[in-house]
Amino acid sequence: MKGFTTKIVHNDRQRAIEHGAVHKPVHTSVAFGYRDARDLAAVFQGEQSGYTYGRQVNPTVDALEDKISSMEDGIKTVCFGSGMAAIGTAIFSLLRPGDHLISSAFLFGNTNSLFTTFDAQGIKVTFVDATSADMVAAAITPATKMIFVETIANPRTQVAALEEIGALCAQKGIVYVVDNTMTSPYLFQPKNVRASLVVNSLTKYIAGHGNALGGAITELGLYDWAQFKNISQTYRKGDSQLWGITQIRKKGLRDFGAALAPEVAHHIAIGAETLALRMQRQCDNALALTKHLVCHPKIEKVYYPGLSDHPQHRRSAELFRHPGAIFSFELNPEVDLWRFLNRLKVVINSTNLGDNRTLAIPVAHTIYFEMGAERRASMGIKDQLIRISAGIEDLQDLIADLDQALD
Repeated sequence: MKGFTTKIVHNDRQRAIEHGAVHKPVHTSVAFGYRDARDLAAVFQGEQSGYTYGRQVNPTVDALEDKISSMEDGIKTVCFGSGMAAIGTAIFSLLRPGDHLISSAFLFGNTNSLFTTFDAQGIKVTFVDATSADMVAAAITPATKMIFVETIANPRTQVAALEEIGALCAQKGIVYVVDNTMTSPYLFQPKNVRASLVVNSLTKYIAGHGNALGGAITELGLYDWAQFKNISQTYRKGDSQLWGITQIRKKGLRDFGAALAPEVAHHIAIGAETLALRMQRQCDNALALTKHLVCHPKIEKVYYPGLSDHPQHRRSAELFRHPGAIFSFELNPEVDLWRFLNRLKVVINSTNLGDNRTLAIPVAHTIYFEMGAERRASMGIKDQLIRISAGIEDLQDLIADLDQALD
């Protein structure tokens, strides 16, 4: 099975499923029993496969992890209760005080807040313009252990120099973490730019329906973990490709406990089956809406990689199947931001991304408010900036709604 959707829809059936079910059932048990206590010990010690305790392993979550690994062409995935939990526990597991992390400056607000916290606790974090590999290279020090980038930045849609940074990390032996949330595995495969680990907020496009929180880290098998000094001796056994992801599961998921519930994993797995269908419609809507808004006299500026005047338009076209389903625009100064938003009838004033419904949010006043005016200015986030996450509604209904609110 080579097709993207075919693989997702039939992934559960690559293993035997109880009673011939076509979906992996929801296993709600927290504990798992063994007739031979030696088998229980062997599972705990990693000598044989099996299930121990629901905080780190569960058959339903395991099936979702297999599905995400298949989507990302990876070798192993660990799921978490949210995307932020995935990022936080991965860094907690792999980095130590005194280590250096380079991050894109054009970063999701909560991720920025998290990295600031790690910086205060001794992991030095440097924020750079990741649209330039030269800027990233200039920030590297002997202590640099990891580089973290998002594919398409939220909300101004800058596209990182993904391929060039991948080559730089391979040359320097640095762990390369790519957050694929804004593109999803359907639009982009970070393995093609030599990423070490892939982050996905499953809450967004993969789940798709705005009814489940989840996150994932996927090991792509390209990084030599034998050279990574922060891997505990306990996990330096077996296939070295799995040492990093094993430490993330053991020291991150197990010790921090940010587990994904099996019922939620089931929701996400079902939602993932229609990822390509939803994403195609959302990207089509985003492109059509941005082309419409560019011509509107009450719009100051539209930001979307699918537009020819976007600074990384060519890079986006080369890397991604489509340029994504989020965009942002600035209202003219004379337009009342709040009056515009409150007049929307189809588009919903809400946070989140990747929902089937089109969502709008005033960025500076909400998800980036805590950053402060100075940091927002450095990211190009103005008070009149609105982010849109395009849904799957009929295009003409969305155009008519935006027009009536603007008019």
